[in-house]
Amino acid sequence: MTTLTVAEALENVYTSLIDDNAQLDTHIAALKAALAAEGQKEAVVEPSRLAQNNRAGRKLMQSYFKKRGVAVTFKEQA
Repeated sequence: MTTLTVAEALENVYTSLIDDNAQLDTHIAALKAALAAEGQKEAVVEPSRLAQNNRAGRKLMQSYFKKRGVAVTFKEQA
């Protein structure tokens, strides 16, 4: 099994979120592995790509990912 890059893993997460969270836990695990492989400590997510781009949605995402070992921050919106 080849390790995805962080960018590829994030794309899979975005796709999963759009597709009603299909295989989300699998994609989070792949993102966690990609972050470790690239020596990064957190995933930086684009809020505009989220289905629930409001404070509650972002906090829910952070909590869900944190329980699975992935810290999430959000890019500043222009």
